[in-house]
Amino acid sequence: MISDKRTKHLKQLSNKKVLMTWLPLVASWLLMSFELPSINAIVARLQNPEVNLAAYGGVVFPITLTIEAPVIMLLAAATALSRDWQSYQKLKKITFWMGGSLALLHLLIAVTPIYDFIVKVLLEVPDVLVEPGRVGLLFLTPWTVAIAYRRFQQGTMIRFGHSSMVGETTIVRLVTVAAVLTIGLTLKTIPGTLLAGLAQGLGVSTEAIYAGLRIRTIKSKIKTAPQATSPLSLKRFIVFYLPLAMTSSLWLLWMPLISASVSRMPEPIESLAVWSVVTGLLFMFRTPGLAYNEAVLALLEEPRSYHVLRKFAFHASIVTAGIATFIIVTPLSRLWFSVVANLSPGMVEIARLTLGLGVPLTFLSIYISYFQGIIVHKEKTGPVAEAVVLFLMILSVLLVTGLVTEAFKGVYVASAAFTVAHIAQVLWLLVRSRKQRSDLAISAVDQLSQS
Repeated sequence: MISDKRTKHLKQLSNKKVLMTWLPLVASWLLMSFELPSINAIVARLQNPEVNLAAYGGVVFPITLTIEAPVIMLLAAATALSRDWQSYQKLKKITFWMGGSLALLHLLIAVTPIYDFIVKVLLEVPDVLVEPGRVGLLFLTPWTVAIAYRRFQQGTMIRFGHSSMVGETTIVRLVTVAAVLTIGLTLKTIPGTLLAGLAQGLGVSTEAIYAGLRIRTIKSKIKTAPQATSPLSLKRFIVFYLPLAMTSSLWLLWMPLISASVSRMPEPIESLAVWSVVTGLLFMFRTPGLAYNEAVLALLEEPRSYHVLRKFAFHASIVTAGIATFIIVTPLSRLWFSVVANLSPGMVEIARLTLGLGVPLTFLSIYISYFQGIIVHKEKTGPVAEAVVLFLMILSVLLVTGLVTEAFKGVYVASAAFTVAHIAQVLWLLVRSRKQRSDLAISAVDQLSQS
């Protein structure tokens, strides 16, 4: 029998601790999820709303997020790897290099004929969307480097038990975005895509600056953390991160894939405008799942964590799916689309059905993060990339089917294909994480027997 101190240590992870780690991250993601719907709501009240909504949601954002994709997993990487001061400094240098290089690529695309090739040839969007999209893309140039830096800092905050700081950085971002949007709505002379790009570009920049200032309050804790037994090297980082970077890069291809497909289906401008609004709301519904990935990474090292995190994932997925379903089947969704998003009556019903097709994403998102967290925790990140490849394959097949048959509106095809592809992704992660889950379950039993 081990000492009382050891027994207490083994019993320290509880649902309360999971909740207190997860909730600030959910709050941060949820606050951030209000950003795009808010932007859409303002753009819908300016001149040429349908064109500007379609240009931003169907051109600007897909291109921007595709460029940003390689740095998205820096949050997970910092949560998993930023264990001591040496690791923190190494990751900081890598972050600046990656973010700066991609920001230059973003600017190059925006100001050269590369943009025309992407938009006119690859995406084949209606001509009326081309120039508004170019302007919005140009004003979003700071996006990638700012996102890279703040995600690295946020991952470190989570790693050292300060997930509440993540929410603070998000509030700074949203206040900035709200201020810019308020000015734009008051003036009513700034084109919608320009205003949207300016708001988000300034928002992420102020967020990154604040994250850099906020991390200083815990630098002493980082500096005094025990040095990792296996120091972080560039080679180790590449082996760990490359599959994750491929994962995020491949995964975000769904945006241009859907834009390119919907642009070739009947009533493309209407469908792209509705899709822009619906994706903002779907992102809001998926925030609990997105936040769970970092919670799993931060807590899996705790004794007896596996079973607690598994049960928590089940209960969280049921609650979030229930809330989303309630919103869709009640007048709340109609109120959102008609009053907040300011869609026309005909587009409101299209948006409600599109949103309904995406409801399973609220449930699936929790489990994607749960399985991914387990896999990344073991630093065996290949299966995460495999799951995304399968996701894209299923998505592409369904989009091509919709494109060929033209049996349904493009926005319906997009939402249904998006959901089915996520189901395939979850199933693959379930299978590929089997060994890691088995090892964690055995470890939990061993710890229990020791107590």
